[in-house]
Amino acid sequence: MTSPCCDRRRFLHASALTVGSAGLLSACGGHGTPEPAAPSLAEGGSWVELLDLKDLEVGASSAEEVQETQLLLHRSDESTVHAFSAVCTHQGCAVGTEPDRFACPCHGSIFNRETGAAEAGPAREPLTRYPAEIRGEAIWVQV
Repeated sequence: MTSPCCDRRRFLHASALTVGSAGLLSACGGHGTPEPAAPSLAEGGSWVELLDLKDLEVGASSAEEVQETQLLLHRSDESTVHAFSAVCTHQGCAVGTEPDRFACPCHGSIFNRETGAAEAGPAREPLTRYPAEIRGEAIWVQV
């Protein structure tokens, strides 16, 4: 009498075909330039007062450390500050600030200072975003 279930070999073969087909189908997606990934938001911890507002002028960027977390800050206008992880999403090197961008010295990845999006280089994922805001005369970040 034959069992309604397939044997182990047939099951593994069918599973491999299914997984392989799904991978091929996803690889055959839309044409053109892929949409940049949205930055992931760091899981919130506590808010920390990081800098005096006078220490980060409008248009300037800064690398800071808070609670062993390396951060990149950029102040885009009088009331807006952006904070991102300084860890490159390509291979984990330390990303630094340049006059108009964040840049990874290891393999040349370039990141947008206001969105964290990868704009050039081997990195494809954006930098992790940290909640940041201006409160009174200080910059606060949630880490």
